[in-house]
Amino acid sequence: MPNNRRRLLGRVVSDKMDKTVVVAVETTQQHKLYGKVVRTVTKFFAHDESNAIPVGSTVRIVESRPLSKKKRWVVEDVIVEVSEAAVEAAASEAEAPEAQELAASLLKETKEPAAEETQADAEE
Repeated sequence: MPNNRRRLLGRVVSDKMDKTVVVAVETTQQHKLYGKVVRTVTKFFAHDESNAIPVGSTVRIVESRPLSKKKRWVVEDVIVEVSEAAVEAAASEAEAPEAQELAASLLKETKEPAAEETQADAEE
């Protein structure tokens, strides 16, 4: 008897619950009237028995019996696993532009009075 359960690929967007991950599955379809490609993202609650799949990993989920009020999927396979170090590095990179902007603005503030003094000296 063949296994006819649906299988979907998605990206883990949250792993804060115990033995549960939230998987975002992106689907694309063409609009009937306008012909534009429309992307929709659906979030599924999936069971993760190992409780070890980090955010950002690509996983395959499969339909299952209802496990809780919202959980009807199980993680079948981890396609691309993202290490926790890579997640932390990405978070620090996201903060880095803000830190660079702050440093640049502080440098600009410290340089502006000196630039004003040199302009005043040049005018005299």
